[in-house]
Amino acid sequence: MARPRIKDVARHAGVSEKTVSNVINDYAHVSDRTRTVVRASIEQLGYRVNLAGRHLRKGRTGIIALVVPELDIPYFAELARHVIREAEKCSLTVLIHQSGADRAHELAALAGFGSTFVDGIILSPLALTADDLRDREGFPPTVLLGELLEEGADHVAIDNERAAREATRHLISLGRRTVLAVGGIDAPGLGTAEARTRGYRAALAEAGIAHDPAALVPVDSFRMPAGARAVARVLRDGVRFDALLCLNDQLALGALRTLYEHGVRVPEDVAVIGFDDVEGGRFSVPTLSTVAPDKAAVAKVAVQLLRRRIEEATDPDGGDPEGADPDGGDPDGADPEGARHGADPDAGRDGVVDGTGPGVQSPQDRIVAHRLVLRESTEGHEGR
Repeated sequence: MARPRIKDVARHAGVSEKTVSNVINDYAHVSDRTRTVVRASIEQLGYRVNLAGRHLRKGRTGIIALVVPELDIPYFAELARHVIREAEKCSLTVLIHQSGADRAHELAALAGFGSTFVDGIILSPLALTADDLRDREGFPPTVLLGELLEEGADHVAIDNERAAREATRHLISLGRRTVLAVGGIDAPGLGTAEARTRGYRAALAEAGIAHDPAALVPVDSFRMPAGARAVARVLRDGVRFDALLCLNDQLALGALRTLYEHGVRVPEDVAVIGFDDVEGGRFSVPTLSTVAPDKAAVAKVAVQLLRRRIEEATDPDGGDPEGADPDGGDPDGADPEGARHGADPDAGRDGVVDGTGPGVQSPQDRIVAHRLVLRESTEGHEGR
């Protein structure tokens, strides 16, 4: 028996093929009665969306790439899970590429890996420069994660400077006056570490605490061993401190281990706070206070932005004509799923991502939420 097609569903439900497509894509402007009838016909006939036909008709592969520096860093692994989940909602497959924070690898990703097998790229760059990103003529649609490197590109991040300022303020509110920034960088720049260091210094200034350049503790990586080594070094050097702002949770977890080995009590002697809210911090002893970026929102907004750019690149006229069914395909992809629901609650300072505006929309600089999660490493155990 031949596989049911969209015209079979339309005939069974007594509606047009376009109406069936609208129901499949969850358009808002379909009556509840019509939606119920069409879905019943889909179920009875055993209709399944022809994803291959949808993508090929649009000149797409249905594959996007997520490019991160290191996949075994828990933040990026957790982010990848959210991106995959969001992509699956709109029938996209995610290819994950690890750049190793190497400029050549990041440039290759930015150029689409020298092929046309990805429709677009979500890229978290560490080694690229603004000049690298400025001229992307002929490159696949790209959304950048992390700190903004080029104003002409779509970009998703949290407000790292503000988040670090809030975390440092919290430490100061506990009466801590000698706060070290593990991983801090005292230099101009647009990187995440630079932004978090600026926030740290701003909070000290607000509290009337003089900035000591020696309070910035350099690291050679942002992994647990580096955090452990850095804190061991300051303890060995006799540096006095009562709080640590660690620029990611990996550094903080390494720091906790070293403090424990040296008999330093947390939080009684030293309060510790990190960034990223990775799973390990919820099970450490003590549990880790942290800045929690809304990773689900980062993934959602990034996928939405990328889908809009892919639509602009491959479907400038905005979709198939009603009832179109060329080459045995189905007009299921006239508009991206999730693009008809109005304002996005995660929308940043440049408005919503709705995919419905005419022509090519201006680049979006999207800031998503973060929150301070307070646990035992700053608050102590319950009941103390």
